Amino acid sequence: MEFVNSSPPRYECLLFDLDDTLYPLSSGLSDACSNNIIEYMVEKLGIDEDGVVELNQILYKKYGTSMAGLKAVGYEFDNDEYHRYVHGRLPYENLKPDPVLRSLLLGLPLRKLVFSNGDEVHVMKALTRLGIEDCFERIISFETLNPDINEAELSCVTGHLPENPVICKPTEIAFEKAFDIAQLNPHKTLFFDDSTRNIQTGKAVGLHTVLVRNN
Repeated sequence: MEFVNSSPPRYECLLFDLDDTLYPLSSGLSDACSNNIIEYMVEKLGIDEDGVVELNQILYKKYGTSMAGLKAVGYEFDNDEYHRYVHGRLPYENLKPDPVLRSLLLGLPLRKLVFSNGDEVHVMKALTRLGIEDCFERIISFETLNPDINEAELSCVTGHLPENPVICKPTEIAFEKAFDIAQLNPHKTLFFDDSTRNIQTGKAVGLHTVLVRNN
């Protein structure tokens, strides 16, 4: 006798963070990114070198990313220039094709998306180096969450800049915007991330979650 499972699938979509989730922390990209951010703050924004590391940590913890924090406290700079400086010099050569991950992703009959605070150029470079760039339905990146809006125009319309002019994880608005853009049902989505605070927000907005450990 053959039994057929007629119940609907528990998950419809897999939502993946990129950095230190789809590739290991040991790649060195995260450390290089942190160093590039510190250098940008000193060289491009004129922040005192003695206190820059502590300031960067404070901004990251409070606002989600260093970039979001810098914008929120009043520093003005071009988003693309920042991303080129911070991500453009990363050691992408450390990322190697991952045929096991590729096979696993292609074998899962579910929607698959990448949800990253990084810019799209960075995300595509990393996915391409891993050999999994064609495994995902779409990428939700910095540009997706933050369409090109002139900050001066926004200030004129609203009378002020919002408390955090950059939308990014771990804020709930970033998740809600991602759900709307990709037409995701969070209750039918499994979210993978290496960040505890991103996982906490994910749970708060209804996602099923997997905390990725980097040992």
